[in-house]
Amino acid sequence: MTISTASPRLQPRSALASSRDSAPTLLVADDNQTLRQQLARSFERRGYHVRTAANFDEATSLAKIDSPEMAIVDLRMPGRSGLELLQELKRIDPATRVVILTGFGSIATAVDAMRLGATNFVAKPADADDILAAFARAQQPVLEGTATDYRAPSLDRTKWEHIHRVLSDCGGNISEAARRLGIHRRSLQRQLQKKAPE
Repeated sequence: MTISTASPRLQPRSALASSRDSAPTLLVADDNQTLRQQLARSFERRGYHVRTAANFDEATSLAKIDSPEMAIVDLRMPGRSGLELLQELKRIDPATRVVILTGFGSIATAVDAMRLGATNFVAKPADADDILAAFARAQQPVLEGTATDYRAPSLDRTKWEHIHRVLSDCGGNISEAARRLGIHRRSLQRQLQKKAPE
């Protein structure tokens, strides 16, 4: 289990009290170790008390010991998904505010996350500022009577996102991604050389 700072239960009572008074608690749950550590360092520099987890089991174990005020949860992790973790964190402590990280902005997944109690969602790549902005936006009052001009993504853009999502699920293995997509490996390589459609 990867924990960036000592668990609050292991700190002296006085240290726990001072850290609680001065630092909001934040849980980063992401199976990408590099991203997890980068986010943890960024939030610690901003004064947060950060704990990290690589999967559902690690995150729920930490939350049961001391539920975080805020959580950043990757949508896709080995084993149980980020949406399942979101539900479990809200069950442990309904006051925990959760931002979901998703590799590719999926409107359907974002809607599901919000219905399940997520505070907001952020598409990767995202840094600490992007995530804090997502938490902040969720606290702003909803503007009534404003028309939202939502532009649906083109079919080319949707196809590009799907290809890259499958490749990400395969850990960058082009042969396996081509097999799952039902296309030849060379065809996939040509697709990957194209820039993302607007």
